[in-house]
Amino acid sequence: MSEKKMTSSRRHHLKSLVLQVAQTWLEKERKEREEAKEAYMAENCPPPDTSGDQATLMELCKKIHAAIDKIDEERYDIEAKVQKADKEIEDLKIKVVDLVGVKKPALKKVRMSADAMLKALLGSKHTVNMDLRANLKQVKKEVKEEPAEAVGDWRKNIEDKADRKKMFESS
Repeated sequence: MSEKKMTSSRRHHLKSLVLQVAQTWLEKERKEREEAKEAYMAENCPPPDTSGDQATLMELCKKIHAAIDKIDEERYDIEAKVQKADKEIEDLKIKVVDLVGVKKPALKKVRMSADAMLKALLGSKHTVNMDLRANLKQVKKEVKEEPAEAVGDWRKNIEDKADRKKMFESS
């Protein structure tokens, strides 16, 4: 075997090494995120002082409730801005597609029989017979008899009309 081609066991060994390294990196990244979160929470959200009488606890609850309301309003405003920006992005994407247009690929004309086409669609396992008339029902044609008066000879009709025309001209 040449040196360029790797054996499958070597390839699997290298793949497992890459996966192990990636797993350690992901674990390290997860720990760093947790530490950053804990540091942020310690700095910005100190534990509440729950010691005291009922009046101070009620005041603390009111402050926390007001802070929650303020944050909820900010979240709602930010959500509305994001939705508006998403809508604008969609509109711009549609405009870009309208301006550029959709290019249709040039299709090549291929002559293919119906049997070959069905064989290509269904695969080589299925043998297809395109005898479409074999499955049709036999239908007897009914002969419609039309009244002879309605059909008549067209030459005779024209001669009659010519005679009528002469009658009007002579008078």
